[in-house]
Amino acid sequence: MKEKISFKEFITLAVGMLFVAIAVYYIMMPSGLVVGTTSGLVLVLSNFIPISISTLTLLMNTFLLILGFVFIGKDFGGKTVITSLLMPLYLRIFEIVTPDVPELTDDLLVNALCFVLVLSIEQTMLFNINASSGGLDIVAKLMNKYLHTDLGESLAISGFIVASTSILVYDKDVLVVSLLGTYLGGIVLDHFIDGTHIRKKISIISPRYSEIQDYVVKKLNRGVTLYQARGGWDNSERITLVTILQKNEYAQLLAYVNELDPNAFVTVATVGEVIGQWNPHVRNLS
Repeated sequence: MKEKISFKEFITLAVGMLFVAIAVYYIMMPSGLVVGTTSGLVLVLSNFIPISISTLTLLMNTFLLILGFVFIGKDFGGKTVITSLLMPLYLRIFEIVTPDVPELTDDLLVNALCFVLVLSIEQTMLFNINASSGGLDIVAKLMNKYLHTDLGESLAISGFIVASTSILVYDKDVLVVSLLGTYLGGIVLDHFIDGTHIRKKISIISPRYSEIQDYVVKKLNRGVTLYQARGGWDNSERITLVTILQKNEYAQLLAYVNELDPNAFVTVATVGEVIGQWNPHVRNLS
């Protein structure tokens, strides 16, 4: 059954696309940047096709949206259809309200860095709810699904092709900065996406493990696993408590353990991703 879009997801889509459109219209386009996005390709095509940026964006997104529906799935396409319509809508509003926009700064590289930072943050928000800002994000999702490349790498490959088209209408400086911006965008996107998935795996050996277990389950609303272990130094029987927490929860647990049992033996590992059911619904057991 097709997943319904929640109100929270809709707000995320609307706000995310607003900032994407702002970055495109007020940073990228006035600077003549062709950082690897559909908007960059639209900027190049607008020099050859006499229609507005918003209309050309709508046509491009519609074509790629069809690909998303066919090859990625209805859920992804259902969310992305909203972003694909919002993008040209926001751009059209900006075209009417502020038809003439100056460059953000006089430095092309600074403009590119600002654009990449804003765009990467918003793309991370959208990818984390299984959506995208449309355009080349759909191509990246296709490559991620069928070629098993990272999202950042997929965006970089397709983005490099788009960025290279800048040479058709701009000089070599714009080409170089566009290519660098596209490469940096992939790195920053991967960094933000990985950062949202990172968890901490904590192993604790303490005679007061039952109290720590209660704290994790009842206060942090997370699960624990208890392992029977034997100490290699004196062959004594011990219990090892293992749990996986978010970074802020890890800090709370560490403070509690330090106060409860300063001699507790604690090891911590970073987990890049957790697959399966990981306390998706917070329970109130207190």
